[in-house]
Amino acid sequence: MKIYTKTGDKGKTSLFGGKRVWKDDLRIQSYGTVDELNSILGVAITEIKNKKLKKILSSIQHELFNLGSDLASPEYNGSKNFSILRINEFNTKRLEGLIDKVDNKLLPLKNFILPGGLKGAALLHQARTVCRRAEREVISLSKVDMINSEIKIYLNRLSDLLFVLARFENFSFKHPDIEWKK
Repeated sequence: MKIYTKTGDKGKTSLFGGKRVWKDDLRIQSYGTVDELNSILGVAITEIKNKKLKKILSSIQHELFNLGSDLASPEYNGSKNFSILRINEFNTKRLEGLIDKVDNKLLPLKNFILPGGLKGAALLHQARTVCRRAEREVISLSKVDMINSEIKIYLNRLSDLLFVLARFENFSFKHPDIEWKK
């Protein structure tokens, strides 16, 4: 099977179910940014030193792949030919549990911090900012088309988790957070 199909050469692509849309459609931008986030997490995993953290990030990568499929498959698509995994409240609650568990191990913040520290932590901060962009794009999409509303909540929690995990990577190896100086 060839990797190229030439079906997108004129600027359109297909959603699951076959509907053709422009490649700059908000839906495509949304799941493209989720894909970018997933790629950054892949790079971060190569730099993260904490093995438990690597396992958490790997599980998030799988969920993000499901989330992208969810976005590429509008809920109004009535196709019976395939089943799409949808992000649900369980996924979001899992993130909340991870946030609480990891945050309880960290020193309380007394100041804003700058992105950085160890390379893995810096990459998690970058992933957090891309996650926030994905969230903004999904919100824009939700204003003009139907989406699974849990996606907005999931991305909001994920950005919080990525912040906490970046701090945890630094903390695990006794690298202090970089405090913002006014």
